[in-house]
Amino acid sequence: MRLFKCLVFCCMFFSCHSNKNTPDVSDISIELSTKRFEKDLFNSDTNHIIATIDTLISKYPTFGPAFFQTILNVDPRWNDDTTKNYINGFIGSQMAVYDSAEKIFNDFSPYEKEIRKSLQYLHYYFPTYVAPHEIITYLGPLDGYGDVITKDAFLIGLHHHLGKNSSIYNSPWLHETYPQYLTDRFEPDYIVVNCMKNIIGDMYPDKSEEAPLSTQMIEAGKRLYLLQKIIPSYDEYKLIGYTNEQLKKCYSNESKVWELFIQNELLHSIDKNLIRNYLGESPKTQELGEGSPGNIGAFVGWQIVKKYIQNFPKTTPGELMNTDARKILDDAKYKP
Repeated sequence: MRLFKCLVFCCMFFSCHSNKNTPDVSDISIELSTKRFEKDLFNSDTNHIIATIDTLISKYPTFGPAFFQTILNVDPRWNDDTTKNYINGFIGSQMAVYDSAEKIFNDFSPYEKEIRKSLQYLHYYFPTYVAPHEIITYLGPLDGYGDVITKDAFLIGLHHHLGKNSSIYNSPWLHETYPQYLTDRFEPDYIVVNCMKNIIGDMYPDKSEEAPLSTQMIEAGKRLYLLQKIIPSYDEYKLIGYTNEQLKKCYSNESKVWELFIQNELLHSIDKNLIRNYLGESPKTQELGEGSPGNIGAFVGWQIVKKYIQNFPKTTPGELMNTDARKILDDAKYKP
């Protein structure tokens, strides 16, 4: 009997969390190429850095000026000597970062392949959306910008993907900007996740920040559901930014997590501090104790959306994203 229960549980778990009916997208053609800005910059002649800047701006007409002026904060009013010393100082201070990035990303083609595959799924579900057709990798200040999307390009900050155990991330000053539960996600695997999150944010900007907690939870859940549709091969814990163990605990305590929201009548709250407690980035959810992840509201919203799709399996991703959150909550009849 115990073995039977175990088999039933395993089948239920697999059916709840596996990706069934993944479409064949192999015939969808995607235009995508990669440029390595950091290689062009760090392999340049530092004695002629002003000429290098001009060359890079010519080669990267959109990103080049943004990199120097916005990411590095180079003031265009500076004279050439000041600019030269500033840029060379940045290159010198980041050489160890560049060396680490080179070891991991000397060949970026595997990551381009993953992004291309995700764009194939994206095109399958949203054929009229025009995605960026270029990847530009770069290195910036460790406490600065990371992965960004523009109309034409995915900008990949490799300095945020060197591996959570990299000694480069051990600086106390860096943890003032990015605490450890965030630098734990500074892994190569998060490149495609961040790229697709940025795509979803571009397609469906979240306008629910003034709405009750339940609405914001479900809007977060919609985006996680869509992320899973366009990166179906990725483990769920990476999509939500948990550890594998944290996600397992969330599922094993799913009913208790739901009770937290129901018993404390939290779903209709519009208190911004309370909402931030359950939907903001944090090392844990205080009420659930040590080992619990932050952003627990997004996990619950994701499960509500999954239950809604289970009840209405013909719902397309586009239809889901345009469905009112209250309707999803009511029709999901979520009771873990």
